[in-house]
Amino acid sequence: MSQSDLPIVIIGAGPVGLAAAAHLLARDMNPLIFEAGSQAGESISQWGHVSMFSPWEYNVDKEAAKLLATTGWQAPDAGTYPTGRELLNRYLLPLAELPVIRDRLHLNTRVHAVTKAGADVQKTKGRDAAPFLVRVKGPNGERDIQARAVIDASGTYETPNWLGASGIPALGELNAKAHVAYGLPDVSGSARARYQGRRVLVVGGGHSAFNALQDLAQLPDTKVYWAIRGHSLEKILGGGANDKLAERGNLGLRIRALLEQGKITLFQDVSISQVETTDEGVVVHSNGQPLPAVDEIIVATGFRPNLQLLSELRLAIDPATQSPAQLAPLIDPNEHSCGTVRPHGIDELSHPDQGIFIVGMKSYGRAPTFLMLTGYEQVRSVAAGLAGDWDAARRVELELPETGVCSLQFEAQEETSSCCAPANPAQAICCESQEPLPVPSTQKPSCCTPATRA
Repeated sequence: MSQSDLPIVIIGAGPVGLAAAAHLLARDMNPLIFEAGSQAGESISQWGHVSMFSPWEYNVDKEAAKLLATTGWQAPDAGTYPTGRELLNRYLLPLAELPVIRDRLHLNTRVHAVTKAGADVQKTKGRDAAPFLVRVKGPNGERDIQARAVIDASGTYETPNWLGASGIPALGELNAKAHVAYGLPDVSGSARARYQGRRVLVVGGGHSAFNALQDLAQLPDTKVYWAIRGHSLEKILGGGANDKLAERGNLGLRIRALLEQGKITLFQDVSISQVETTDEGVVVHSNGQPLPAVDEIIVATGFRPNLQLLSELRLAIDPATQSPAQLAPLIDPNEHSCGTVRPHGIDELSHPDQGIFIVGMKSYGRAPTFLMLTGYEQVRSVAAGLAGDWDAARRVELELPETGVCSLQFEAQEETSSCCAPANPAQAICCESQEPLPVPSTQKPSCCTPATRA
């Protein structure tokens, strides 16, 4: 069998993974999808209670919608905002049930490693001609699959960041695990009994933290503390009424109101080094000083990619963001505090080993600026490139919504522009040191404020 006859393996059956399958099918290629969970979108099911801040129009891939339309599927109202559960039930699960997808989807099957057949990471001779070898483990045990290309859309939800400020667990963090939850627990639903009437500390400065905070503040007799690493609430709370993703802006406004009402106690400039379990409760130490004792901690400090399964491949990974090296300068929050996102596709996602692509949330590594629409554009470009349609692969077909803070919609122009030029000088709160970014005359840039982490 020649390489051109081999399947293209997709790791993960979330929205971006299934969108990749739809785009490959549209180009008469053969995707093979492996999902570690028991259903498509397994990670989404863990935060199904959360309302998304992007409306349906930004959450449905166009090629996937075409497949669904053949069954009589009706797209949800483009301007309404789904919860994670609605995204699953009204879009992703129906997509996964289409015979053309279902026949290629293997559930409860985890990818443990991707390498080159007969060549470890050190071997060069014959490397480019070797197909990929994908080791999977499912209900029938282990097996190896050969593939002409691999699209890793496995996401980051299974690998949350630690509470500790140094990138590793804080001292005592693992010992306190019975009192620590990572990600987005269902505070108002299945986890209500754990948090109601308790003292709860939320650590994190992004929208995951916002969701936890607003739900905790509604629970009777619950004392809510909030710890952030930074000191600028304006930067963290975002564009408010100016945000073109209205629900994202409203979420920031709701948190601001809860702070003003005294329902949340805020600690700023927090750098956690130790978690101590005492008779009074769990005590977090920051900069040598203890915060008030609490009963529970919710860690909403973002996520990181698991790159171990790709360790036998030759990847170009940025050491800071842990994203593809050519993508990193566009998304690095150390350099782009307003969340500048320039259109990107197959070129920015390529690696020294040709044919391996990390897409979706995982492509952003530790950077917090990802929107689902970005992932759909990525896989559209990758599928076009794998089909040899390089004009389509390099054509920009993405416009992202702005926040209204530290952003300005530019008309295409030949001169150098900055995506962080404020529309109003009073809004210039996070871009004073930003260097202008060159904008090719064929591109129309747009920005989105990152869900800044604590």
